Amino acid sequence: MDRGYPGLPDRIYNGMPAKELGTEGWRKPWSGGNGGSCVEAMKLRDGRVALRQSTDPDGPALIYTSREIETFIQGAKAGEADFLLT
Repeated sequence: MDRGYPGLPDRIYNGMPAKELGTEGWRKPWSGGNGGSCVEAMKLRDGRVALRQSTDPDGPALIYTSREIETFIQGAKAGEADFLLT
């Protein structure tokens, strides 16, 4: 679980500038044919997950617990987020 990314700040909080989390470790698990605009995710050392917008990598990072992410993904797989597509 601990990726050990060097240089991460001691205090990681919701809405912090994503650039403070560095460039290493970000992934694009939800990338598609949308011209490169996608959500990027990083698993933090403490198990939380940071999300940022790929077109604004210096913008705010949204920080979620692993349970929050798990619940969201399960709900999306079950169709509970389909309303976002219409």
